[in-house]
Amino acid sequence: MASINQVAAKDTAEAVHKISQLSNKGVLGEFKQFISRGSMVDMAVGVVMGSAVTSVVNAIVNNLISPLIAMIFGKPDLSGLLTITYRNATISFGAILTALLNFLLIAIAVYFCIIMPINKLRQLSRAASGIKDQPNAPSPQDQSLQLLRQIADDIHQSTNTDGQQVGTRLPKSQN
Repeated sequence: MASINQVAAKDTAEAVHKISQLSNKGVLGEFKQFISRGSMVDMAVGVVMGSAVTSVVNAIVNNLISPLIAMIFGKPDLSGLLTITYRNATISFGAILTALLNFLLIAIAVYFCIIMPINKLRQLSRAASGIKDQPNAPSPQDQSLQLLRQIADDIHQSTNTDGQQVGTRLPKSQN
C-alpha cells in the first residue's frame, strides 16, 4: 500500500509533466526557446556587467574626480560651469563636459576591466588548444573577387574546350 507522501509525489510529478508539455507548445514554447538562446543569456550578462561597471565608474567620479574638480574649479560638478542664460533658456557646456567625462570613464573601465581580460583569455585558450590566428586572412570582398575570377576562368576554359562560345567571352583573370 502506497503512503500518502508517495501518492502526492506521484500526482505532483504528473502535474509538472503536464505543465511542461503544455509549455513546450505554442507561444509559451516559442518564448521558452527565445529565452534559452545563447544571445539572450549573453545580453542579460551584458546588462548586469554594465550596471556593475556603471556603479564602479560612478563611485570613481563621485569620490575621486568630482573632488579633484572641486579643488581646481571650486565646484564639484561641472554642470554649473560654462553656462549661458538668455530669456530663461540655459545652455550648459559644463553639463556636456560632465556627460562626456562620464562616458569616457565608462568606456575606459569597460575596455580595461572587461574587453582586455576577455581577449587575453581567448588568446590563452587558443594557444592552449593549438589554434593560431590568421592575420593575413583575405577579407570577404577579396574572397568574393577571387570566387568571381575562378568562375570567369571556368567559363573561359569551357568555351575553349567545347569550341563553342556561349554569350560574350570573358577575359582571363590575372591570377
